[in-house]
Amino acid sequence: MSTDNFEMGPIDYLVVEWPGRQPTGEAIPYLIDLVDRGLIRILDLAFIAKDADGNVLELAIADLGEAVAELAIFEGAESGLISDEDRSDAASVLEPETSAALLIFENAWAGPFAAAVRRSGGQLVASGRIPVQALLGALEAAEEAA
Repeated sequence: MSTDNFEMGPIDYLVVEWPGRQPTGEAIPYLIDLVDRGLIRILDLAFIAKDADGNVLELAIADLGEAVAELAIFEGAESGLISDEDRSDAASVLEPETSAALLIFENAWAGPFAAAVRRSGGQLVASGRIPVQALLGALEAAEEAA
């Protein structure tokens, strides 16, 4: 394993769905900020759309329109990690008449910690996410019980 790979942080993926054909662009400055601050590194970014009949098509950043023109800085962000099967899997969870972004990113902020864990002989044996809705529900239940 090369030193560069050994120093990498955890890799995550997201599939974000929007009604209609395109995102509005509201989230783009936040994504750019995460990259600019070195918190994440974009490995792959792809867009797909699903029509009313369930047909799926790939969209290029240029196809998304002016609202998301800032995404042009990520043009060519393609490590090859997103396969045709991944696109198909993502499309299977989309509702008709929606579009989606498929994003694979490195949690660069965690790289030094992850490397230290590996150097000490440790390894990640479990990982997960708690959905915001579940957290809010748990907090509300705890508040009601108090």
